[in-house]
Amino acid sequence: MKKGYYHFLFLVFGFLNQGIAIAGGEFLPVGARSAGLAHASVTLGDVWSVFHNPAGIASLSKLSAGVYYENRFGVPEMGLRAGAFALPFGKNAVGLNIRTFGYTLYSEQQAGLTYARAFGDHLRIGMQFNYIGFRFSEYYGQKSVFTATVGATYAFGRNLVLGAQVFNPNEQRITETGNERVPSMVRFGARYRFSDQVFACSEVEQSLNTKPVFKAGIEYKPVSVLVLRAGVSGNPRTSSFGFGLVLKKFQIDMAGSFHPVLGFTPQFGITFNP
Repeated sequence: MKKGYYHFLFLVFGFLNQGIAIAGGEFLPVGARSAGLAHASVTLGDVWSVFHNPAGIASLSKLSAGVYYENRFGVPEMGLRAGAFALPFGKNAVGLNIRTFGYTLYSEQQAGLTYARAFGDHLRIGMQFNYIGFRFSEYYGQKSVFTATVGATYAFGRNLVLGAQVFNPNEQRITETGNERVPSMVRFGARYRFSDQVFACSEVEQSLNTKPVFKAGIEYKPVSVLVLRAGVSGNPRTSSFGFGLVLKKFQIDMAGSFHPVLGFTPQFGITFNP
């Protein structure tokens, strides 16, 4: 009975999200900072860029690593766990990511290797190779695919940054028979810095056979140790909020998002910056 309930919940979640996010290695955003901004994160430059835009890690000046957990809609069987690592050297940077999602009926594992480079003070380009393994026992058993991600950011002075990401451009086939594929996805966004304390970001996300998703967020740092965030997104319409505590070598981020039908999702992350 319990397995049947969670199976039904997975199907409802997929239907409400126009088919995105349950069956096929699709893009799933990661990171509590990103979550607080409604995942309008394609222009951000931190260790979590290994999930959002590989070019972002070229903005880092030192090693960074983090862990993340998301309890989607308060259902442990839909938990998302992730780790991120990035190491800059000169104008280059390399990164790693790992992510797991789901439970015994449906589970998904992803690992990625990222390389990024800064070209002058404005342009950053990155690429990532991903392994995605998933198990949907009722239909497929175990399958795995390899995909690629490319991304870029361009800064116009200190205040305006544009960013773009393409995930799985060749739309990898999952099964040898049939036409089940990992969805391709394109994101394009902008971030504007109003002051040292405030910036706003927005982006459009488009997957094949789905409507565009618009996202927007704002981050405000009232004091050196506290960061406040809020965001909204559409299709489906969700609202997000979050905060971060900036300590000497650690940053602790918490966020929450509200789905109009499925409810509340808490997110938590810790980033280590030695």
